[in-house]
Amino acid sequence: MASTGHRRIGIFGGSFNPIHLGHTELARQIRTVAGLDEVWLVVSPQNPLKPVGSLLSDQLRYQMARIALHGESGIRAVSYEFNLPRPSYTWNTLQYLGSLFPDCEFSLIIGADNWCSFQNWRQADDIIANYDILVYPRQGYDVDAGNLPKRVALIQMPLYNVSSTMIRSRIQQGLGAKGLVAPAIEPLLKTLYT
Repeated sequence: MASTGHRRIGIFGGSFNPIHLGHTELARQIRTVAGLDEVWLVVSPQNPLKPVGSLLSDQLRYQMARIALHGESGIRAVSYEFNLPRPSYTWNTLQYLGSLFPDCEFSLIIGADNWCSFQNWRQADDIIANYDILVYPRQGYDVDAGNLPKRVALIQMPLYNVSSTMIRSRIQQGLGAKGLVAPAIEPLLKTLYT
C-alpha cells in the first residue's frame, strides 16, 4: 500500500442501524492490520441499495455510534455524508473528505459481499484507481486474494457473524442484545425496537 507521510484514515461506511460490537471489532482489527492512524465509521443517511424509510433517523444512528465508541482509541463515528446529496455514493464521499482533509490519505474498508458487487458501484473504476481498498471476509463470499487489482487487499481476520438485522430481530423477540452491542446503548435499543 502506498505511503505518503499523510495521516492514513480508513473509511468504513454503513447505516449502523444499529452499531454493534462486530463493527467495532472489525474497525479495531483493520486499523491494526493495515497500519491506519484512525478508522472513521461514516454513518450513511441513505444506502442506495436499501429501501427508503427502513432506517432510524440519521441523527439517532450517529449519536448511538458516538456513544458506543466513547473511549475507543483511533475509531470514531462521523456524519460527513449528511452534508451530501442523497442517495449517498462512496465516490462522492471520498471526494468530499479529500477536499475537507487534504492532509489525509483515505482507504476504503468494505466487506467481501460488497467487493463481489463492486463493479455495480458508481465510479467503481475511479475508486479502484485512486484509493486503497481493504476487503474483510464475509461468510458466503469468496474473494481470490491473488486476483485483486493493485490497490485492493484482502485482510485476513476472523468472521464476525453478527448483523444489525439480527440485533433488531432479537430485541423485537425479547431476547435482548447483551454482548452484541455496547452496554451504553443497549437500554436505548430496547425502547426503539420494542
